[in-house]
Amino acid sequence: MNTLFYFVPAASVLALVFAAIFYRQMRREDEGTPTMKQIALYVREGAMAYLRQQYKVVIIVFIVLALFFSVLAYVFHIQNPWVPFAFLTGGFFSGLAGFIGMKTATYASGRTANACRRSLNAGLKVAFRSGAVMGLTVVGLGLLDISLWYWVLSAFYDMSVSQNLIIITTTMLTFGMGASTQALFARVGGGIYTKAADVGADIVGKVESDLPEDDPRNPGVIADCTGDNAGDSIGPTADGFETYGVTGVALVSFILLGVFKDYQVQLLAWIFTMRFLMIITSVIAYWINGGITKAFMANAKKFDFEAPLTSLVWITSILSIIMTFGVSNFLLKDMGENLWLVLSIIISCGTLGAALIPEATKVFTSPKAKHTHEVVVASKEGGASLTILSGIVSGNFSGF
Repeated sequence: MNTLFYFVPAASVLALVFAAIFYRQMRREDEGTPTMKQIALYVREGAMAYLRQQYKVVIIVFIVLALFFSVLAYVFHIQNPWVPFAFLTGGFFSGLAGFIGMKTATYASGRTANACRRSLNAGLKVAFRSGAVMGLTVVGLGLLDISLWYWVLSAFYDMSVSQNLIIITTTMLTFGMGASTQALFARVGGGIYTKAADVGADIVGKVESDLPEDDPRNPGVIADCTGDNAGDSIGPTADGFETYGVTGVALVSFILLGVFKDYQVQLLAWIFTMRFLMIITSVIAYWINGGITKAFMANAKKFDFEAPLTSLVWITSILSIIMTFGVSNFLLKDMGENLWLVLSIIISCGTLGAALIPEATKVFTSPKAKHTHEVVVASKEGGASLTILSGIVSGNFSGF
């Protein structure tokens, strides 16, 4: 059972290796015409300039908070001595994930547009694998940080002592707090920047200078594209890292401090093995997405972007559910009360729920959807007021 724990850092390294492979594949793609390359360069420089300014502020905040935790730990002795370091590593890995996400997005945008000039399949393949870089980086760094902290703390503290379990869990929870702090700056700062840049580009370009939407002659458009990267790349990446890390820490803490004292090793091995297998499932999905899209394009009279992506979601969901039942039965069947079955059903319900969310979204946003056509009809018959009311009604329905 203990040998399963060696797969944990191997899983994180595997995710990072495939992220590097997909990144190299993306960088080998042609970025397009000289104009496309020039605009992509401007956006990339703007995004990196924004990131440098944000991280200057974030570093100061982290230094202040780390010093505060150090005072609590080493002067007043009301925190354990690992807390400041765990806080810093959580923020560092979250910031690193955001940096990689931003860098990947700024290099991938022009290459995706140029690939779409060849075929829809080529463009989707570049875009999907570029997104895979961010996804695999998040889970790779998150799992690596969690597993390293667990290994270090379990080496220094005897886990059979209840007081030591409290030290381990509080330290790992502080790692989650560091990730959450970085995600707060990334999400809120990026969102404010992107909206300010969007409004500025519209006012200066369309209103004052009478330029078309996204005209490269408008410098505000570059700021707008930079803001899109700030709001839609670094923010979700850091946010995803926080969610992945915090949920992992919460599960480990629950097991260490929960009621299953006699089955801690099995449950911990189960959590880490599940995350390892989910990484394998994701890698398989990223590799086969090109073939699925190509098959749909070959057999469909009119290409539908939703069909291959929907099929991919359901394929990975079914693979995840099968792995969940198999691993849970193998590791937890000795716990009694059919706990392995209960946990498998709970996880499967979450997996199916995640797969059904896009289906529910398409009911209100797909070009084929009834609600979408109602908004279109309203815009033709009633002008701006009826369009707004129809959109609000459709949005309220979608909220349910």
